[in-house]
Amino acid sequence: MSGSQNYINHVALVLDASSSMSHLSRKVVEVADQQIAYLARRSQELDQETRVTVYVFADQVECVIYDKDVLRMPSLKQLYRVGGMTALLAAALKSQRELAQTAQLYGDHSFLTFVLTDGQENASHHCPDAPSRAPRELVAAVAEMIATQDANWTLAVLVPDQMGKREAMQCGFPQDNIAIWDATSTQGLEEAGQVIQQATEKFMVGRTKGIRGSRAVFSTGAEAVNKDTIKAAGLTPADPSQYQLITVARDAAIRDWVVESGHTYRTGGAFYQLSKSEKIQARKQIAVLEKKTDRVYTGPEARTLLGLPDAEVRVKPDHNDDFTIFVQSTSVNRKLVANTRLLLML
Repeated sequence: MSGSQNYINHVALVLDASSSMSHLSRKVVEVADQQIAYLARRSQELDQETRVTVYVFADQVECVIYDKDVLRMPSLKQLYRVGGMTALLAAALKSQRELAQTAQLYGDHSFLTFVLTDGQENASHHCPDAPSRAPRELVAAVAEMIATQDANWTLAVLVPDQMGKREAMQCGFPQDNIAIWDATSTQGLEEAGQVIQQATEKFMVGRTKGIRGSRAVFSTGAEAVNKDTIKAAGLTPADPSQYQLITVARDAAIRDWVVESGHTYRTGGAFYQLSKSEKIQARKQIAVLEKKTDRVYTGPEARTLLGLPDAEVRVKPDHNDDFTIFVQSTSVNRKLVANTRLLLML
């Protein structure tokens, strides 16, 4: 088939426009417009076609832009109006049902939807777009829809708290396609925008490697790493003679521990084990250790592997049975945590 490598992304934003969002309404427009500008830029750089759909939901669910070329998108300023309750499940169902009617001829099509809400579902049972009046049946309908979506569909949601996360999981959203954002402030919304952008970057870069959908779109941590992603990122292990793994027996400054272990400390040559969520700068190198074999993977591909953009980003250590993340230290007094390991490049 000709044109099979023509990547076509259908990206949808499904935005909560209930009354409780009124204090953030201007910021929602700004963040959405920034996301669209970013999509336009990356689509050109990666030579991918991107089409954008926007839904807003309160008591009703309304499609305000449908599958429009990202390079021709208007601002959402005139299109986002708040007022009413939160028909969250109806919005998820309607957006996916209608997007599924989009033609997928000629090209490699992929669908990525972000739902952003600041509250709990409370209005879908009154909504004409919902298939049922019973809340339990609505939850089941969303769960069944997510379970039966094709491999080229990715549906993600941003919720305000742990309760929202639990509800999203009951609705069948994959755990790593759920993010929690701070819905109380414009700063929180700004950060949510960055999370969406990181997830989109990972998605678009993944597309060039043949990945068509994701059930871990928000993961920038160890759970993003497995044998398949290592292969896809083109990683080859470092030569074992070029590094050493040292156990950290007690809390200590990085240079002190390296010297105490009988080595010379070289700035940038030591990598600490990521043990808590922290921000990692774009210039910091990452290494990934395969626990079973003590093989180490480094280089720019290791950042790609974790879905990290070339910008400062928050990374979680995450529990992963097979892999551990190490981060380059550029300071002499970085605090090492007892019972972790230190990776020393020789």
